[in-house]
Amino acid sequence: LCEEALYKKGSKDTLYDGQEHGLFMEKLDARIRNHDRDIEKMCNHHFQGFVDSITELLKVRGEAQKLKSQVTETNKRLQEDGKEELQQCRVQQRNIATTIDKLTHCLPVLEMYSRLQEQMRAKRYYPALRTLEQLEHSCLPKAGQYRFCSIMAENIPKLRTQIRDTAMTQLRDFLESIRKHSDKIGETAMKQVDDTTNTRIGTSPPVTLHGQSGFRHWIDGYCFSVQVPGAQELVDFSPVYRCLHIYTVLGLRDVFENYYRKQRRKQARLVLQPHSNMHETLEGYRRYFNQIIGFFVVEDHVLHTTQGLVNRAYVEELWELALSKIIAALRTHSSYCDDPDLVLDLKNLIVLFADTLQGYGFPVSQLFDMLLEMREQYGEILLKRWNITFRQILDQDNFSPIPVSTEQEYRLYTSQFPLQDPELEKLPLPKKLPFSEFVPKAYCQLKEFIYACLKYSEDLHLSSTEIDDMIRKSTNLLLTRTLSHCLQYAIKKKNVGLAELVQVIINTTHLEQSCHFLEGFISNITNVPPDTANATKLYGTSTFKDARHAAEAEIYTSLNAKIDQFLQLADYDWTSTAQGSGNMAASDYLVDLITFLRSTFSVFTNLPGKVAQTACMSACKHISTSLMQLLLDPEVRQISIGALHQLQVDVKECESFARASPVAGFQGDTLLLAFSDLRQLLDLFTQWDWSTYLADYGKSTCRYLRVNPHTALALLEKMKETSRKNNVFAQFKKTDRDRQKLIDTVIKQLRNLIAQHQA
Repeated sequence: LCEEALYKKGSKDTLYDGQEHGLFMEKLDARIRNHDRDIEKMCNHHFQGFVDSITELLKVRGEAQKLKSQVTETNKRLQEDGKEELQQCRVQQRNIATTIDKLTHCLPVLEMYSRLQEQMRAKRYYPALRTLEQLEHSCLPKAGQYRFCSIMAENIPKLRTQIRDTAMTQLRDFLESIRKHSDKIGETAMKQVDDTTNTRIGTSPPVTLHGQSGFRHWIDGYCFSVQVPGAQELVDFSPVYRCLHIYTVLGLRDVFENYYRKQRRKQARLVLQPHSNMHETLEGYRRYFNQIIGFFVVEDHVLHTTQGLVNRAYVEELWELALSKIIAALRTHSSYCDDPDLVLDLKNLIVLFADTLQGYGFPVSQLFDMLLEMREQYGEILLKRWNITFRQILDQDNFSPIPVSTEQEYRLYTSQFPLQDPELEKLPLPKKLPFSEFVPKAYCQLKEFIYACLKYSEDLHLSSTEIDDMIRKSTNLLLTRTLSHCLQYAIKKKNVGLAELVQVIINTTHLEQSCHFLEGFISNITNVPPDTANATKLYGTSTFKDARHAAEAEIYTSLNAKIDQFLQLADYDWTSTAQGSGNMAASDYLVDLITFLRSTFSVFTNLPGKVAQTACMSACKHISTSLMQLLLDPEVRQISIGALHQLQVDVKECESFARASPVAGFQGDTLLLAFSDLRQLLDLFTQWDWSTYLADYGKSTCRYLRVNPHTALALLEKMKETSRKNNVFAQFKKTDRDRQKLIDTVIKQLRNLIAQHQA
């Protein structure tokens, strides 16, 4: 305190330095005296209580001595009186401890057995099997040799057998279930792929299905990794997993694997056996495919969710077997089909089937190879259908140019067929298109056929070039085989007249001109330029050209046949005695024939010029040849000069027809050349100009250059026979005798002439 006081004063000296030391000691002594007085006062205050406490303590000591004596005495008596009971109690304690120890070992056994019974009742067999294992190898040996343990030990094999049999029963039920539900599984899987492919048009390869969505699946406390694409959710696979692990625990895994694979092989054979009427409807094929997909979806799922129950080699072996049987069945049943729509639907179904299985990792290239084989069949069926279509169009066609009275009608037809005719475009309405209804209808059907071919080629994983080539080859078959035969059929029909044949030629000409538009149409839908190297060219030009030539030939044949009908009416009097031709008229049959030809050739104005000219020249030549054949007919043994004069008048009528140019395009008297052989022969006989003929024969300037000596000799001999029979008294008339001698002389000279040239 003093030091504090010093510090408060600000002194720099210490407490013990200088004069302050004395002051400090005085104050300290005063403080000590104060504390001594306080202590004395406190001791005086508590002194009486202390004395009282000492007195009480002395009294307690006496009582404590008495209590100690009593306790000692009591203890002595207890030791002497409770020795036997204590020994007995200790024995009981030891027994209780032993009992507790034994119960400690037995209770887990009983608890585990109780748990086992509960698991068996709940049909949780795999945990029950694990409980049995613990009970047998861990709990029972520790429990000891008790009767209930023996009973439990005896029941363990029976319980194992019960669990094994129950698991196998569940497996059989599972196998039966998936056999019944395979089609539903397959239907679901195919629908998934169908929905996927519909959202990714034009992308090939199919999506991988297995492993899309995974989750952890717990069965009886055991965890399995399950990959579920959706179709497998329709089936509870727990019996397989349960049975597999039960048999694994029992050491019978090989037995289980062999049994499972054997049963699935049996089911595979049943699934792969098609129904006898499968080909009748698309649903028959669909059910067949659904069952197969369902079968392999299950196997793929088992492959990915079990460890070795089935392996990749086993699944691939099953698939190879299935693939061969599927292809054989499809080849057999599809061969019965004659409906292109059904074949197309079947092709789409097979593609979906293949894409679905490819999504599960199965190779399907053989299925696409088979689809290419089916394309040939599809093409043949299309050709048959289009053969009927073309024939119907031809049967319904009126073989007349199409009249159009409005601009709308004109645009309608030109939109159906690529008509390129600026001159026709300029003509006012109403007007006529040069072709008949067959042309636009046939052209539209050609495009429909191309579309039908394209539909089959889709989704076959082919390149644009391959699709283009396939379509062009099929179209060529349609043109060169089907349409060509239909046109031949139309041309060769008995009731087809010249007008119809003319229209066929016009139609085929326009169709031939449209072939390059058809090639452009194919290129547009396949995106392959028509000038691509190795691109197949359409044979339409040659097809329509051949049909046109056939129609032209049929025109010539039909025209000649009609001419023959008129010539059959010819009734010449070969022994007529009429002299000169001045008063003679052309034969009625010939006049009618010429009238018919004029009418016919007026229709030929729409034909290409060369066709009309050839038809006209052919008709004139046929008339000339037919008249020549009438003269040289072996049945006609006599011909008079009067008959030749009548024939000459008829030939002049024919020449007049030829000179009038019934068909435009002939230069000069070209058409008259058809009758030149007959004309020179008749001039030779009617003018009796044998000296000129014999003198100039073989010269290029000969007037009768076209008269064959054999023909002249044959006709001359017929005239000799007529002269001999009609002049019984010819030997009495000098002129007749001279004429007969002249005929004989000419005949002799002709024979010599023939002999000379033959030598």
